[in-house]
Amino acid sequence: MTRRDFLASGVALATTGARAQDNASGGDIFKLRIAPVALDLGPKRTVKTVAYNGQVPGPLFRWKEGQTVTIEVTNDTAEADLVHWHGFHIPPEVDGAMEEGTPMVGAHATQSYSFKVTPAGTRWYHSHVMGGHNYQRGTYTGQFGVAIVEAANEPAAYDQDIPIVLHEWEPSLVEDEIAYKVQSINGKMLGAGEPVRVKADQKVLFRIVNASATVTHRVALPGHSFRVIALDGNAVATPRTIPVVELGPAERADCMVEMTSPGVWILGETNTAQRNAGMGIVVEYADAKGPPRWLQMPEREWDYTEFGAAQLPAPQPAGRLLTRADGPVEIPLQFKSVGEHSWTINGKSWPSADPIVVKAGGRYRLIFDNQSSMAHPVHLHRHTFEITKFAGKPTGGVFKDVVIVPGWKEVEVDLLASNPGPSLFHCHHQFHMDMGFMTLLKYA
Repeated sequence: MTRRDFLASGVALATTGARAQDNASGGDIFKLRIAPVALDLGPKRTVKTVAYNGQVPGPLFRWKEGQTVTIEVTNDTAEADLVHWHGFHIPPEVDGAMEEGTPMVGAHATQSYSFKVTPAGTRWYHSHVMGGHNYQRGTYTGQFGVAIVEAANEPAAYDQDIPIVLHEWEPSLVEDEIAYKVQSINGKMLGAGEPVRVKADQKVLFRIVNASATVTHRVALPGHSFRVIALDGNAVATPRTIPVVELGPAERADCMVEMTSPGVWILGETNTAQRNAGMGIVVEYADAKGPPRWLQMPEREWDYTEFGAAQLPAPQPAGRLLTRADGPVEIPLQFKSVGEHSWTINGKSWPSADPIVVKAGGRYRLIFDNQSSMAHPVHLHRHTFEITKFAGKPTGGVFKDVVIVPGWKEVEVDLLASNPGPSLFHCHHQFHMDMGFMTLLKYA
């Protein structure tokens, strides 16, 4: 089994679904249908949601970097919606954010979007509409899927390539936070779906995607270790072998696992209550029998700087717009809660928030100052940034499109303004985004 083969292991993901003929420009056409679905999560546990192509997660797309694709989206619901292509460096009119100028897909209408697939890595796609107090919209729903962009020179370094997609169901507002009754991996509660089947001594690449609307998850596979080789689809400077991976909403981690502990195991949440609510999937070795095992995992602080470069470049002076070799222009961004269910960036909430203004080709240091007790997964569309300081610790070589800013901490990232056009910047916690935590990055 090579890396190009997606194992028919019971993992509830279909490869490159709804593919049509090539279009006149030489690109490939893929179809997505937004429609209500009754999702069978497990025995006597069915939820009504909205999904792509009648499945959760949606179709698994595997594309080559540089490939031109056309996505034909049909909306079979009564409300306008649209699909965001998260982590892609594509034009704003197809990125999937109405605020950038992407056209919505009207109720019972069809809209097509064409773009060149870039960059390589683990990407994903999801609804990008406001939910507000309607917890049946946006990322609360089953509208999400994985898109893997393969580099032309990617080596065959593993035996299996398995997406692991985390999500929760039946949300409600409890004491100013969103709570859920049921959780799942790949659209099934723990024990309800087919296991991930492996063989001893295989190398398995688990692409873990946190498709949660609001929850940060800590995931482990007892008896094994994760060798983290990429975050948000981008290779890290220093791969590390660790027991637990922590991901905020919209974050991804590519984790290589050597299958050297035969048996039947649970890959899942380290939090017992969340795991018991369904956040897990069985990993079963060939010829192994018995109930799946779980072992208590060690408490361990998650730190992006572990994956950074061993030696950092000498600091450069900031304060003026120069080339990338020179110092970055600093842009401070303070996040704060004001009043009930309202969030601000530099004192203003969307749609009144001031834009972040950059010039094409400039290098900028965005300083995220979290003036609240809540951690925030902040996301910038259509760009990748480099973490340069995390909670006071300097680093480099970790490139992401989402970063968790811990409560009462600062995180600094460097951004090369290389993709002109409006780009949405927001907290990927759906409720925080809906309550004002959003603005636009604009090119002067």
